Amino acid sequence: MGININQISKGKSEDSKSSLGSLLKKEINFFGNSFSNRKKEQFYSELSVLLKSGVNLKHSLDIIIESQNKQKDIDLIKNLTNSILQGQSFATALENDNNFTANEFHAIKIGEQTGQLAFVTNDLSDYYKKKNEQKRQIISSLTYPIIVLITAFIVVFFMLKYVVPMFEDIFKQNKVELPFLTKVIIKFSHLIETYGLLIMVVIIIVILGWNFFKNKQWVKKNSGILVLYLPVIGPFVKKTYLTQFIHTMMLLTNSKVPIINGLNMVEKMVDFYPLQNSLRQIEADILRGERMSSSFGKHKIFDKKIIALLKVAEETNQTEFIFQRLYEQYSKEVEYQSQTITNVLNPILTLMVGLIVGVILIAMYLPMFKLSSVIG
Repeated sequence: MGININQISKGKSEDSKSSLGSLLKKEINFFGNSFSNRKKEQFYSELSVLLKSGVNLKHSLDIIIESQNKQKDIDLIKNLTNSILQGQSFATALENDNNFTANEFHAIKIGEQTGQLAFVTNDLSDYYKKKNEQKRQIISSLTYPIIVLITAFIVVFFMLKYVVPMFEDIFKQNKVELPFLTKVIIKFSHLIETYGLLIMVVIIIVILGWNFFKNKQWVKKNSGILVLYLPVIGPFVKKTYLTQFIHTMMLLTNSKVPIINGLNMVEKMVDFYPLQNSLRQIEADILRGERMSSSFGKHKIFDKKIIALLKVAEETNQTEFIFQRLYEQYSKEVEYQSQTITNVLNPILTLMVGLIVGVILIAMYLPMFKLSSVIG
């Protein structure tokens, strides 16, 4: 996939525009049934190339519209174009469309305010590219164990619902003393038989309740704090949000946005309460005249590496360079941890499934030895 830059530069005439539209149709398959992250990656990538080549935003969107095959996608981008023609900024147009996130809105807003829209759209493309790669990796790694897990759940449910009660009747009729493990499995079978429907209803209510309340401030606060204490997952989530914070600060400092304004913008972009709350307090400390590194050092969510390098940034006045180096380090660490977690989860899930099925089978076969001696 590529775009001829020379052709874009000449594309300000209608003939060249039509020619480029044909080229894009052949090389870009943008939007499917929904505006997924994969399509956003392509959208921002092509928009960045067009803007860097000197094509204005309105004309860039028009060119992208010509490459669409589905009416739904044409309508989506046309709505953005119409909003811009009505005097709205590109960021506001994205904010009013529920296909786009708050992170995209704030990033584009920064790009428009600093004149770095081409850079920001390219940055968003890279962001979604990494996100899509992580998603593909996770799906690839977890597909097999999830299939095994679902199959095992069905088998275990069938055994607890039908097989275990049948064995229980046989053991009772022959007055066989059951081992402790078998008794536990039988009790669990009774629990599933009696409260199975209620358990399913509770699970559904919890899922629906989470979807309804997840945007409430008290839920974000408590869930964010809880996540940080989870083993393995907590440090990974923390590093992921810190990477997002560093990435945005790198973008802002490169655009010569003052640190205090940057912190205010990032606070609105990062949807993770512990980090948002820390940034809010840091902003207040800096406004009172406190040094940036000292203020960051008060909050445990920030690693010592970040605080040490921020101290260096203050002393050398190389804030942009420091945030860039931090982003390179943290993005690599997040990628590595993501691969490690998915690689470890695969065998763990498989072992758990095997263990559960194995315990049930052992619990059922243990009394069989006594039963055979009684019958004999």
